[in-house]
Amino acid sequence: MKLTRKQVLAKAKASDLESVKKLNCCVNNISSLSSLAGCLSLCELYLRKNNIPSLSELSHLRTLTRLRVLWLAENPCCGTDSIQYRLTVLRCLPRLQKLDNQVVTEDELALALMEGEEVTTPPGSVQNQPSTNGLPDAETENDSLNYNMEETNKIREELGMKPLSRDKFPSLSSPSTRENKPSMKKTHTLDAVLLLLKDLDEEELHIVHTATQNRLQTYTLDSEMLFDSLKTQKTPEIQH
Repeated sequence: MKLTRKQVLAKAKASDLESVKKLNCCVNNISSLSSLAGCLSLCELYLRKNNIPSLSELSHLRTLTRLRVLWLAENPCCGTDSIQYRLTVLRCLPRLQKLDNQVVTEDELALALMEGEEVTTPPGSVQNQPSTNGLPDAETENDSLNYNMEETNKIREELGMKPLSRDKFPSLSSPSTRENKPSMKKTHTLDAVLLLLKDLDEEELHIVHTATQNRLQTYTLDSEMLFDSLKTQKTPEIQH
């Protein structure tokens, strides 16, 4: 069953979608979340024991920037791997503070940005229709990657850093996301680091600063050792 606009307003006792802040739709045989995309003020959403078939339905919730609590357990989309399910949900909706009545930790969110799976637009959505030449629209295939780039740039802006350009996301211009997975993983690692920095106090930031300097010195020493090695190899040739 598709959750309609009328049903959302009736359950929330609201006059318009934008004013809906809390919605309880547990045990309602719901299979589609497309109608929730207009609930821009939604903070809490309860969908336990429904019939949501795929986590791709979560793509409809990406515009809900105020959503902090989501209860999605006991739906077909949860699958059998509870850990991967949770990481994938948090990667798609990184602003969540509580998922399935369990608090989201900083470490868990950082791991989700690296290990969670990409959530794509549900099959059959308007954005997912084939183009005029009968082939999938390249921009549609990269919806989730575009979203990740926007989220990364928001974090970088808050930290006073320059936004990343599109060429930092190779998968946006490549037909195969799988081929660029190592590059994307590095990007998500940076996302996680930048996200955690906001919650560190002065003492903890000094620790990070020291660790960063030590890491940079390692790279410098490696470069110097390589240079000395090459110089040593060339010296006998000159003498000869």
